Amino acid sequence: MAQTLTRADLAERLHAEIGLSRAESSDLVEGVLNEISAALLNGENVKLSSFGSFMLRKKGLRIGRNPKTGVEVPIQPRTVLTFRPSQLLRQHIND
Repeated sequence: MAQTLTRADLAERLHAEIGLSRAESSDLVEGVLNEISAALLNGENVKLSSFGSFMLRKKGLRIGRNPKTGVEVPIQPRTVLTFRPSQLLRQHIND
């Protein structure tokens, strides 16, 4: 089963590899994630070179169907967040 990388894990790796204090490492991870979140909340897409892009996509009103009953129900317009990995990241994953 695959493990999950957490904020604490990222901070710990920064502490171990770069030598920042644990508090500084944690602050750095939080700062980066806050910047990404703020950009997305402002409607901006985020592109991280050699990693991938976080993109916002607007979905309009559409009609869905309850699979149990077959009754049609409207699905309200919404904005969805998608991630598209870079070609380099895809190659690393597939190698």
